[in-house]
Amino acid sequence: MRKYLLAATAALALATAADAQEVRISMGSYNLNNLPFMVAEGLDLYAKTGLDVTVENFASGGSKTLQALVAGSTDIAVGFYDHTIQMQSQNKDVVAIVDLARNSGLVLAGGPESSFDPAKPETIKGAKIGITAPGSSSDFFVRYYLKRHDIPEDSVSLIGVGSGSTAVAALQQGKVDLLVNYDPAATFLEEKGVGKVLIDGRGDEGAKAIYGGIYPTSVLYTRADFIEDNPETVQKVVDATVEALDWIQHHSAKEIVAALPEDFISGDKETYTRAVENARPIFSPDGRFDETDVRTPLAVLKSFNEKVAGADIDLSKTYTNAFVDKAHVAVNN
Repeated sequence: MRKYLLAATAALALATAADAQEVRISMGSYNLNNLPFMVAEGLDLYAKTGLDVTVENFASGGSKTLQALVAGSTDIAVGFYDHTIQMQSQNKDVVAIVDLARNSGLVLAGGPESSFDPAKPETIKGAKIGITAPGSSSDFFVRYYLKRHDIPEDSVSLIGVGSGSTAVAALQQGKVDLLVNYDPAATFLEEKGVGKVLIDGRGDEGAKAIYGGIYPTSVLYTRADFIEDNPETVQKVVDATVEALDWIQHHSAKEIVAALPEDFISGDKETYTRAVENARPIFSPDGRFDETDVRTPLAVLKSFNEKVAGADIDLSKTYTNAFVDKAHVAVNN
C-alpha cells in the first residue's frame, strides 16, 4: 500500500488553532479546473498541515485574483498558469507552485440560435461571445482561435459573464451567442438543453487541436518574495494540495462531490457529479509541471500579447517543482 507523507505530519497533527499559520488564498471562480483546491478544503487538508486558511472567491475570473496577488491583498492565488508568463513580461516575479489541471477544461458552446460552425471558422464573425472575464484564459482561448484563423478580433464581441450557472444563464437568455467556459457550465448547458459543445478542450486531443499541445491551466501561484519569506507555509500548502490530487485519482466522482463544501457545488448534485466525471481528464495526477507542456501557453500568449511577444521569457522562473517534489515522499508498507 502506497501513501504520501506530508512534511512533519506527526508534529503538525498536534498543532492547535492558535499555533496555525495564517495564509490567504484567493480564487477566481468555482470552475472545475480548481477542483483539487476545493477538495483539499473540503477534506480539511490545509488545516491538518497546520494552516489557518482564509479563502476568498472573486467569482469573476482569474484576472481579479491575479490583481489581488500582485497588490498584496492575498498570499496565494488559485489561477491559471499563463498569468505567471504575463507577469514576467511585466517584470513581476509570480511563480506557480503546484499544477492542479494539466489541461484546458475550456469548451466553446453555442446556443440554439448560433450559426457558428467549427468546420467554417469564418462563421464566428459577428458573434457575441461570453467569456469568464477580460484577461482570463477564456479570453485567450477566443483570441488565439481568431488569430489562428486570420479573423480580426473586432469581428466578434467579447462579454464577461463569469462562470457556472451565471454563464449558462447568459447563453440561455440570449445575452451571448457563444460561450467559452469550463465545467460545470459545460455539462450543465448540455444537460439542460441550453446549448451544445462545439469545441471541446477537456481531453488531450481537443487541447492539441485548439492549442497545438497540452495546456496546463489551473495552478496555485504566488509572488517570488512570498516564497522566499514563507517557505514553510508554501510547503504546507503544496503538501495538502498534492494529497488532494492523489485522493482524487483514487475516488469516484460521487465521493469527490461528497467531500466538497456545499457552497462550492453549482446546481443540482446529480448534474454536478456528471460534470466532475467529464472533467476528470484535466486533473494533474501529481502536481508536477512538465517543461514541454508549459511552452504551449507561451506560444499562445506570444501570438496576440505584444508584451509577451516582445519579452525574453524564461519559463523556468514561472514555475517550480521543488515543493511538489518534497511533498512526494512515497513509502511502501
